[in-house]
Amino acid sequence: MSFIFQQEPVAQAADTLGQIAREEKTLSLFDLLFSGGLAGTIIIIILFVLMFIAVYIYFERLFAIKAATKTDKNFMLQIRDNMASGNIEGAKIRCAQENSPVARLTAKGISRIGNPLEDINTTIENAGRLEVYKLEKNTSVLATIAGAGPMLGFLGTVIGMVIAFHQLATSGGQAEMGLLAEGIYTAMTTTVVGLIVGIVAYIAYNHLVVKTDKVVHQMEATAVDFLDLLNEPA
Repeated sequence: MSFIFQQEPVAQAADTLGQIAREEKTLSLFDLLFSGGLAGTIIIIILFVLMFIAVYIYFERLFAIKAATKTDKNFMLQIRDNMASGNIEGAKIRCAQENSPVARLTAKGISRIGNPLEDINTTIENAGRLEVYKLEKNTSVLATIAGAGPMLGFLGTVIGMVIAFHQLATSGGQAEMGLLAEGIYTAMTTTVVGLIVGIVAYIAYNHLVVKTDKVVHQMEATAVDFLDLLNEPA
């Protein structure tokens, strides 16, 4: 019986120590992100700001590109009918009613009717470059964030490693391994956050590029249709 009574306090003590150990290993996400010292905290904040900018640019450009693709399917047919009947003003009015890059290119070409076809083609190409520039506004920032995010995260990790090993060196090699390991894995969080920011910005940038290319192809097809319309015999 005395042996059983002695085992119970030992078992209870072991459970208590195990619970304490589990509690010590528990770390909230906030503590993990912002417990890496001043340098790590600054870099984490910068990365979150870059993430916000990337998400904002992505959705702002996505909505703008979607609005640019909304063109009436009968738009060119209506322009063709107006041109065939000699109603140039009616064609200009129809272009003004359609707020899209395709309509603005067509309106630019109609305004140059009477000039040589080469001049009209050059005018449409110049107007197309301007429309593409408008569609690609701020997308280069996404590409920059996609490259800078991981590098900033890696910078935070390197700074954290330097600080951790500096503590080890100044303590004469007697620093507690627990504190050293904590400093190292806390510093690694900047790399994780930086990679997340870079991946999100990279995917967003490429998605916008694909969407923009579709609008560019649509403008090119419209320009070809318009030039073919001018080449049709009267």
